[in-house]
Amino acid sequence: QWVYNILEKKAEADRIVHENPDPCDGFVLVPDFKWNQNQLDDLYLIALVCRRDLKSLRDLTAEHLPLLRNILQEGEEAVTKRFGIAASRLRVYLHYQPSYYHLHVHFTALGYEAPGSGVERAHLLADVIDNLAADPAFYQKRALTFALRADEPLFQKFREAGRA
Repeated sequence: QWVYNILEKKAEADRIVHENPDPCDGFVLVPDFKWNQNQLDDLYLIALVCRRDLKSLRDLTAEHLPLLRNILQEGEEAVTKRFGIAASRLRVYLHYQPSYYHLHVHFTALGYEAPGSGVERAHLLADVIDNLAADPAFYQKRALTFALRADEPLFQKFREAGRA
């Protein structure tokens, strides 16, 4: 619900760094709660897509390329304009598995080792765009490796199914 509150400007409207209100290809860029906004070394923002039908990387097809390109281009431009950080100094990625199921993209300072920014969970947005441009159904067909902690409910389901 907090995601929808941000998108509907019922909460955190004053924290919006950038907004593209297009209902299909738009998003809102806001600082992540993990970032105290006092220094740029650990910059951390989240782009929340306006669409409610996209839950994770698995939902993405070539149809979503305009949305993804908007997030990458407009997000990088907004960060450069607002915080003076060049696009080449940013890590822009999606998690799989995500921590919540409303499509969102992470923007972090390149030198900041944010939780989940490692190769076993993070998928660079530029790579996602390239993959979908080459194969429109890439993320419906591709096996995606991801790490789980032993105490996570999903790991328990894999264990019960004899797959862990």
